[in-house]
Amino acid sequence: MGDFLALMKPRVMSLVVFTAFTGMVLAPSTLHPALAAIALLCIAVGAGASGALNMWYDADIDALMQRTASRPIPRGRVSPEEALTFGVVLSLGSVFTLGVLVNWVAGTLLALTIAFYVFIYTMWLKRSTVQNIVIGGAAGAFPPMVGWAAAAGSVSIESIVLFLIIFMWTPPHFWALALYRTRDYERAGVPMLPVVAGQDETRKQIVIYSALLVPIAFLPALLGFGGVVYLLMSMCLGGVFLAHALRVYREREGREADKAAKGLFGFSILYLFALFATLCIERGVALWAA
Repeated sequence: MGDFLALMKPRVMSLVVFTAFTGMVLAPSTLHPALAAIALLCIAVGAGASGALNMWYDADIDALMQRTASRPIPRGRVSPEEALTFGVVLSLGSVFTLGVLVNWVAGTLLALTIAFYVFIYTMWLKRSTVQNIVIGGAAGAFPPMVGWAAAAGSVSIESIVLFLIIFMWTPPHFWALALYRTRDYERAGVPMLPVVAGQDETRKQIVIYSALLVPIAFLPALLGFGGVVYLLMSMCLGGVFLAHALRVYREREGREADKAAKGLFGFSILYLFALFATLCIERGVALWAA
């Protein structure tokens, strides 16, 4: 059971569920608690299905990379056929359950999310272009839209803004990881930005995307679905994010360079979690006050 759970990438799944939950909380309509739980479970299972199908297709390169060599398929604990079947069954089950029990807008978006991650990112972009993370980041940005659609039955500008925040967050987050895992990607032949364009260009792009992300993160406050607390939080967190990005740009040699990249990678997770948590808390306080 542990091996099949590992196929679902539970750490990634937890972030997907949390961002989807945020979209659900911020939506103007509310779901019955039972339906909300079903929706979140379906989104979690759909995310897990994407992870399993990703590991099935990428088993050859996973075996070559230190970061992924201990995954169930390279270690021989799960066969590729088992992983494929597992992923397909979970994909179909999560999409149809969400569509039938909640609504088909959310079900269709979940299907699109899984298909984009598996076919567009995993099977095409990841091995063919340096823009793999930039374009492929859309797959990880869909969950708040799915959560919003589950509650509201539609997609709106607010959910698109949540999508944009995650979309712009993804490149500096993953490029920071790629900076101190460059040899892994070289060994596997994956055209990540540091492998193709070099680490200096990657550092430059991290600063550019970080500078674009920070003002985009202000949009919830400017559009009225984030309050003053969110605006202050996004300003403070954005400043720290930029400071980490600039440190990555400055530190280019040895352990300090790796330390800077790891620092940005770790903080980026906290950054996204804190932003979305603040939106949830503000919404909860507003509902309680009403």
